[in-house]
Amino acid sequence: MKKVVLFLAMCLLTFPVKADEGMWFLMFIERLNHRDMEKMGLQLTAEEIYSINNHSLKDAVVQFNGGCTAEIVSKEGLVLTNHHCGYNAIAELSTAEQNYLKDGFWAKDKTAELKPKSLYVRFFVRMDDVSKRILSKVNDKMTEEERNKVIQQEIALIEKENNEGGKYTVSVRPFFQGNEYYYFVYQDYKDVRLVGTPPESVGKFGGDTDNWEWPRHTGDFSMFRVYADKDGNPADYSKENVPLQPKHYLPVSLQGVKENDFAMILGYPGRTNRWVPASGIEQNVKFAYPAWVEGAKTGMDQMKKYMDKDATVKLQYASKYASTANYWKNRQGMIDALTKAGTAKTKTAQETKFNVWANKANNKQKYGNVIATINNYYAKTDLKSRHDNYLTQLLRTSKYGASVATLGNSLVGYYKENEAKRTELLPKLNALIETVYTDFYAPLEKDILVAQLNLYVSKASEYGIAPVVAQLSAENKGDFTGYVNDAVAKSIFASKESVLAFLNNPKPENIATDPLFVISNDLMAKIRAKSEEQTVLENDFATSYRVMVEGLRESKMNAIQYPDANSTLRLSYGKVRALPADKRNDAKTNNYTTMTGMVNKYKAGDSEFDLPARLLELNKAKDFGQYADKEGYMPVNFLTDNDITGGNSGSPVLNGKGELIGVAFDGNIEAMAGDVIFDKKLQRTINLDIRYVLWIIDKYAGAKHIVDEMTIVK
Repeated sequence: MKKVVLFLAMCLLTFPVKADEGMWFLMFIERLNHRDMEKMGLQLTAEEIYSINNHSLKDAVVQFNGGCTAEIVSKEGLVLTNHHCGYNAIAELSTAEQNYLKDGFWAKDKTAELKPKSLYVRFFVRMDDVSKRILSKVNDKMTEEERNKVIQQEIALIEKENNEGGKYTVSVRPFFQGNEYYYFVYQDYKDVRLVGTPPESVGKFGGDTDNWEWPRHTGDFSMFRVYADKDGNPADYSKENVPLQPKHYLPVSLQGVKENDFAMILGYPGRTNRWVPASGIEQNVKFAYPAWVEGAKTGMDQMKKYMDKDATVKLQYASKYASTANYWKNRQGMIDALTKAGTAKTKTAQETKFNVWANKANNKQKYGNVIATINNYYAKTDLKSRHDNYLTQLLRTSKYGASVATLGNSLVGYYKENEAKRTELLPKLNALIETVYTDFYAPLEKDILVAQLNLYVSKASEYGIAPVVAQLSAENKGDFTGYVNDAVAKSIFASKESVLAFLNNPKPENIATDPLFVISNDLMAKIRAKSEEQTVLENDFATSYRVMVEGLRESKMNAIQYPDANSTLRLSYGKVRALPADKRNDAKTNNYTTMTGMVNKYKAGDSEFDLPARLLELNKAKDFGQYADKEGYMPVNFLTDNDITGGNSGSPVLNGKGELIGVAFDGNIEAMAGDVIFDKKLQRTINLDIRYVLWIIDKYAGAKHIVDEMTIVK
């Protein structure tokens, strides 16, 4: 570890650190970032941010259900995250008659809190560097497959050594494309209950129209509580469980923000690709992302058609639609931003310079062919990337497209077993059936499959589509409407009821010829297929990509000193920072928005811009209580220049004292290329002002007992 730290420290002498760029490991904060952060306004020690032996900020930040971030805001395990992070749990707990997603929910006390079927939070315990240990087990003569096998064996040993007999979850992750490795120790709590959520008209105000946009006026938050057994240990749900007493929780500041205030964000950013080669960017912009966008929109259109007609269907598909829509707009934003920024051109210039260095006599053997190999890989996989994205969106948006193959093959395996083994497997089989047909509406699923198959055969055929689907397309002149209608009418897998009927009178030999299974199995086989040429290409690419990153770091041609995001805990720091003046924003400075601006967007009855009558009344009366800014307005959202990405949703935004000032929930579309290249001029994080959160809970919802549970700093 000393060598790694020394290397990073030396690099800092060569390259100035941009205070607003970087997703940093907490274990390196003291050596790499603390002095910078102090100059900007941090008043905490590095030990108060990350400590193994004492409570610190890291103990108040959790990964929420594997995909978002959340923070602990009371000594009784109260959790704050985004509304869109809690969306699935809220929808699951709702019914058409008692629709918490639409109308909101606030538990009057702890006994009224609601338990979703499956929801967990993950606490970060510690991390350490195991690069030397793992890399000592491999050599340059190994293929990537051989290398990965050896690495996975060593990872398994490290995870076992550190899980304390199953008490902890341990994850060893590669960084810098496999040039470094670190292990992370976590503790998971699975009894997490809904405490409160604003109505959808507040929590999702602006809908898809405002998503990724500024100025923004969204109350994007929800609240949960972590429960443990009487000794504070993780436990399955039980009425005997008690609220968790956390090691640390965040105090909440009412002081507000102003331009150039220090802002620090801790969270679990999902994925960045800042080392991606120029030809990889070109492939994404021209082949992969356009297919993703079109496929996602096709699925969304079919979902919305039925969701608009039926409140129950809307609840069933609310989370799936929201997730699909979010990435649909994200990918289009990526196309536009990467194109406008000329990112591929910038990367090409860097790679050209690197190639000169790589082909010097003392570098050529190791680095000489790296760029050529990478470019060859992308050139030969452009059409595949387009095909795979169309097919992936088909499989993601249609349960008939993906789940039928999984269920059908599980049934085939089940009926091959003897009676004793079947008895053992039956609970798992029933659980799979329940999973497939939960949040399932057959007419909608049928229309998604038709639309996606028609799109797939018309747009992905240049690469070569799934063979059975290609044959069916030819027989049906490219229109799957009639075939799918007939298939659903005859299929074992058309509905949960038809599958259960099959179980009662099984004829396993019929599965292989079932019309929905035939399509689904063909599609799944296609997405999994890998030719010998593809295997060689991927091996050579993986090696070259890893070596390229090593060379860029060795040559100091790339100044990035933080690893790409990969859902591990990171810290980013920056300032409250405005965008250029915008006439759409009524605020004096374009770094915050107000309730006045939100009400100006209000459209009665509109699915995206409606507002509750009570909120409008409170605004008219200027009944903002202690949560108003000192200038009299009610703040809603604000901007910082922190470096975040997906997965940071719900992350705490902290001032220099470690007090909660906001909740991160989005980025701005102008800087959507940020996952690939950081734009120090345009990149912003859109945050929910904590004062608006508290106002909604207290004044709007009348749930002051929840605010009283927090430590408020005035």
